[in-house]
Amino acid sequence: MADDNQSRDEQTDDEERRQPEREREEVRDRATEDQQKHGDPSEQLGDLDDALEGHDYPTTTDELVEAYGDYEIQTQSGEKSLEEVLAVTQNQTYDSADDVRSRILGLLHR
Repeated sequence: MADDNQSRDEQTDDEERRQPEREREEVRDRATEDQQKHGDPSEQLGDLDDALEGHDYPTTTDELVEAYGDYEIQTQSGEKSLEEVLAVTQNQTYDSADDVRSRILGLLHR
């Protein structure tokens, strides 16, 4: 049977459409793993955890730093501001509070 270009193009298009969904699933999986490894994130994030729940999504790293950069987060070596924790990341988009928590906790535990 001959291989046609249209079929390959359709497969590529399907793969590109599924990629963002897979990325969101990976973020959710990492958030779940972080909660299992490190307990309740609200213990480390303090008041920031509630603020993230009330924030409008999608949002970006820059928007989060502007809104909550002074919030203190409990780390293994003491407290750091959200701005300090996110300083090592590039501006990225988050679809939910869980996405943000996962990113923050991932940065704290590497």
